[in-house]
Amino acid sequence: MTAMWGIQVALCTFSMLSLSSGGDVKPRSCGEVRQAYHALEYSIADVPHQEISADPLRICAPQGTTCCTAEMEDKLGLLSRHTFEDLMESSSHNMRTSFFSKHRKFDEFFLELLNNTERSFSTMFQRTYGLFYRKNSEVFQELFRELKRYYTGGNVNMDEMFNDFWARLLERMFQMLHSQYRFSEDYLECLNKYSEQLRPFGDTPMKLKPRVTKALIAARTFVQGLMVGREVASRVTKVNLPPACSRALTKMLFCPYCSGLPGLRPCNNYCLNVMRGCLANQADLDTEWNLFLDAMLLVADRLVGPENIQQILQPIDIKISDAIMNMQEKNFELRNKVFQLCGQPNLAAGRVRSSRSVFDSNPRYRPAASRARPTSAAGTSLEHLRIVWRNMQHSIKNIKKKLSESKRFWSKLPDEICSGGNRTEPDEEGCWNSHARGRYFPEVVREGLTNQLHNPEVELDITRPNSFIRQQIMALRVMTNKLKSAYNGNDIYFQDSSKSFIWYNATVCVDGGAPSDFQDTYSLTLRCVAHLKDTTAL
Repeated sequence: MTAMWGIQVALCTFSMLSLSSGGDVKPRSCGEVRQAYHALEYSIADVPHQEISADPLRICAPQGTTCCTAEMEDKLGLLSRHTFEDLMESSSHNMRTSFFSKHRKFDEFFLELLNNTERSFSTMFQRTYGLFYRKNSEVFQELFRELKRYYTGGNVNMDEMFNDFWARLLERMFQMLHSQYRFSEDYLECLNKYSEQLRPFGDTPMKLKPRVTKALIAARTFVQGLMVGREVASRVTKVNLPPACSRALTKMLFCPYCSGLPGLRPCNNYCLNVMRGCLANQADLDTEWNLFLDAMLLVADRLVGPENIQQILQPIDIKISDAIMNMQEKNFELRNKVFQLCGQPNLAAGRVRSSRSVFDSNPRYRPAASRARPTSAAGTSLEHLRIVWRNMQHSIKNIKKKLSESKRFWSKLPDEICSGGNRTEPDEEGCWNSHARGRYFPEVVREGLTNQLHNPEVELDITRPNSFIRQQIMALRVMTNKLKSAYNGNDIYFQDSSKSFIWYNATVCVDGGAPSDFQDTYSLTLRCVAHLKDTTAL
């Protein structure tokens, strides 16, 4: 569209020279229009050499004669649609690119953080607990597997997952610490039944679970938000034009050709009325778009706060090791309480009583005495991760700036289009006013569909909003509720008391499951929206 308007600017001077006097009734030459039409890469043979009757034209019908045929008008009408689509694409390019690149960057970082944390954990536990860790490594591997599945959008109940982890760890440790006994399934079930009362791992489980959960909720929801923002922006820029908009665009951009004025640019206010009419539905997206961006900014603050995911995950090996040491140190007291509550277990065949700990062959890891991190490859990777995290903090500042700049994008878009790239004529007396060169007198309407009732250029039915745009509005509303919930540390998966929290309600929106990865998030949103549309409004 910019290139097309550039051609118009270049031809403007020639148009001024071609004006004929009021008394000249001789048909004017269409030579200038032929050149301009050919510059649009159409055949010059389509254009008459002199003005002809304007009767066949449906949109560009100046009084009496014209330089356009009906076939030219059709081609220019199609070109006006393509021009508008290209302009929408270029106008939103920077915003969409920011969403796309930041989504990929943050997603890669959070996955790298989880993978490095697991590698560091494995290295430290192998060195510290030796045989015990090697025999029970699947317990810890399952923990990290579930953490990664949760981050990537899996339907994981974090409360249940952590409870299962500590229950399995308690069973394994208790059996290893008392290997001279044989424990039945019923006995181990009794052990876990009283685990909350016994508190074998101290307060670590109670403190670790909510901190890790909140950090992961913020991280994954922020990444999902970036993707939903990108998808909404991409789809809104590709909304089909209503016929009234196509006619108005053709009249504004190419009817000057038919009047023998191919270089004449539209008046600014005329352009605003056309664009505000064509983008009326998009402008109605603005309110929910701004609320969505505000929620994204809130969660972004969480990512760099004291409870951010890097600060929570990095010392998880120390936290779990502290819990193991706590159980070992009060093993005698714990055993007596368990035996009182669950009964005296039977000795294992061929085993004698022993108070020797499975950990006695390994140096005890006491983080209170030394906070030194592993110096192996895992330590190196953690140092690399700290560098990456510092870069990520800069990226968060950058994306916050981009998000703030994207506010009111849709309502400001008509003004941005009309004021940019020399697309309109600054001379109010020498611009195209929809039918001739001269001042444009109608008032400029405001943005939004309801304000188009009196738009003189684009006739819209304000009682019939674009259903696709309404779908995007509802998708943003769902994501905004999810972001607000994430900011407060809540997991929407298992909150179904409010329709606002319906995003991941598997029984209502998904019919069998949550999205397997972030690529499914947007489509899932629309499936939820479709269900809500059939039941009740959000």
